[in-house]
Amino acid sequence: MNAFARIVGTIGWLNASINGVLRQAGWICVAAMVTIILTQVVFRYVLNSPLNWTEEGARFLMLWLIAFMAPSAYRWGGFVSIDMLGDALPEKARDILILLLTSVATVVLIVLVSHAIDHYQAGRIFKSAALKIPLKYVYLSLGVCFGLMLLVNIELWLRSLGRLLGAKAGFEPPSMPADVRAE
Repeated sequence: MNAFARIVGTIGWLNASINGVLRQAGWICVAAMVTIILTQVVFRYVLNSPLNWTEEGARFLMLWLIAFMAPSAYRWGGFVSIDMLGDALPEKARDILILLLTSVATVVLIVLVSHAIDHYQAGRIFKSAALKIPLKYVYLSLGVCFGLMLLVNIELWLRSLGRLLGAKAGFEPPSMPADVRAE
């Protein structure tokens, strides 16, 4: 069980490290989006000469923002969920339910990664209308998002398996770092 806990700890460390870097990239996306939108406001309402690329640029940045932030939100249980059933169940039944749900999520994420690869392949031949960026770079955000969520899902699945097998230490759900929590 110690070796299993070390594997889970290593995957957890990898996810925490990757997601920490991606959260910083997310802030860059937010700053760039705000800058683009404010630039459009100035050009449209002050200079009376709207720019034709700002909506597309902000949309592309939004997709990358989601790709960067969704794995952290998934890892910490930040997505909308119905947890009344899990809370009402005894601990062992709750662990079984979590294992089943993360198993289903694994299958869904594998299918989504497959579709993301198809979109990326299709995007190699098209360019965006205003910015003339190859759409493969936009569609790459889907693969990054779903691939990293799959890595997080594997960690969560292994943690729930460890708890189901009776281990407590090393298999707790990941917690949000103090520097991220809103106190």
